[in-house]
Amino acid sequence: MKIFVKTERLILREIVENDTEGIYELDSDPEVHKYLGNNPIQNREQSKDIIKYIRKQYEENGIGRWAIIDKITNEFIGWTGLKYEQNVRENFDYYDLGYRIKRQYWGKGIATETALEALKYGFTTLNLPEIYAGAHVDNIASNKVLKKVGLRFIETFEFDGAMHNWYKLEKSEWINGH
Repeated sequence: MKIFVKTERLILREIVENDTEGIYELDSDPEVHKYLGNNPIQNREQSKDIIKYIRKQYEENGIGRWAIIDKITNEFIGWTGLKYEQNVRENFDYYDLGYRIKRQYWGKGIATETALEALKYGFTTLNLPEIYAGAHVDNIASNKVLKKVGLRFIETFEFDGAMHNWYKLEKSEWINGH
């Protein structure tokens, strides 16, 4: 199992089959899915399908979301990181920054901490020229995190029948900000 980053309190590693229960706890919570079309998963088979989908991204694109693990308890907190996205924006493929965290860990700075690590990895290890992100316009917390880590608002766009804010950070901007 590959570990990508260790912070003072977290381990960011590849998502593996043993994360089935953690993914289920995360993605079966309707509150977690409030701004994601509100389609929480219903069973652990769906968790396994999510894990297969992410692992396929590792193989095909060399990157996919990372598991967030609490260093002390070894608990699965959620996922974070980059993904090569080909479905959200019409005729535009890009590297997407995202995160999804169990509700009991909201408000603890985990999304910000892990997003900063994902940006660093994307710009230094993967040498990406830019990274994008989208967030539902009403998801105040997620929009706040994206701005806090340095992404700048570009425009709004419609996805799955809802309006989303669209953000971008270029490598040159990231370097100048650090």
